[in-house]
Amino acid sequence: MSFSSTHVTQEAFGEIRTSDGIQPVTQFTLTNPLGVKVQFITYGASVTNVFVPNKKGELHDVVLGFDDMAGYLKHENPYFGSTVGRVANRIAKGHFNLNGIEFQLAKNNGDNHLHGGTVGFDKVVWQAYAHRDGRITFTHSSPHMEEGYPGHLFTQVTYTLTDSNELIIDYRALTDRPTPVNLTNHSYFNLAGHNAGSQQLLNHHIQLCANQYTPVDSGQIPTGRVANVDGTVFDLRSETLLKDVIAKIPGGGYDHNFVINDSKNKFDNKLPLVAKIWHSESGRIMELFSDQPGCQIYTGNGFPADGSLVGKGGTVYSTHAGLAIEAQNFPDAINQPHFPGSVLQPGEVYHRTIVYKFGTQ
Repeated sequence: MSFSSTHVTQEAFGEIRTSDGIQPVTQFTLTNPLGVKVQFITYGASVTNVFVPNKKGELHDVVLGFDDMAGYLKHENPYFGSTVGRVANRIAKGHFNLNGIEFQLAKNNGDNHLHGGTVGFDKVVWQAYAHRDGRITFTHSSPHMEEGYPGHLFTQVTYTLTDSNELIIDYRALTDRPTPVNLTNHSYFNLAGHNAGSQQLLNHHIQLCANQYTPVDSGQIPTGRVANVDGTVFDLRSETLLKDVIAKIPGGGYDHNFVINDSKNKFDNKLPLVAKIWHSESGRIMELFSDQPGCQIYTGNGFPADGSLVGKGGTVYSTHAGLAIEAQNFPDAINQPHFPGSVLQPGEVYHRTIVYKFGTQ
């Protein structure tokens, strides 16, 4: 692992109108000596493009997204590449009790709360700082009771692109009152290319370091059980071709949280391997490492089938066009006492890391 040679540039990407006036949105580009390029915008501290080589050395963009702010501001934007919080995933009925106080959040996913609410971290303009060593740090200050959450939360997300084609995402947060926190990145990958379509996504292989998963009800809220994957379509511990299993999954695809094992395969001797995906035709491989206890696998089941979701270069993103692999805490952890704790206390530092490592075979 090395960090020394990454080059950073920035340019205007657009603007948004808020109650405080017009806010500019900036795009940053990190490029390493191998030509691998990752781009981000200050809106949602979002990953917009990831250009990595195939087995022939040809660079293609492998994450779904939009060309301009108009796309990211559309209602149907499915969190492409964004930093989601203050709490990623779902909270049942948008409600929780913390230290004897009841809190009601926005219900923006049926009867439940999803990815931080109506105006979560994905829908605000973050402050950005470009480091001399080629890292980009985004910061956001979320005031007490924003979207119904207690406490003033200061959040920092730092992106690093290494000379070894690793994208490292480092999350840190501080609060002045107890509050639930669960941060992740919501990029959708298609290693055949962002515009390759669902057929190529289904030709991906996936392997997941998880012996268990958390079953859900009809609203995608965990039932409270932690079930073994043995003998089910959720057993992805060995190499699995997506098209061989996707039709067998209730709901038309994965949208489930898996309990991550403490794998012996670690990044920098610290972060366990969570998942590996690869696409044989292009030869691209992506490994995901993280210290998060769970991982949500989502196969884009909810993408519209009518061609209305149009992304980069006029590409229509239809059902199963991309795969989101979200290393995070378990859904609804704030309401499930036996799930990993999700409450950040004053004086503590929330610190989690996700690494996407790209290669070829």
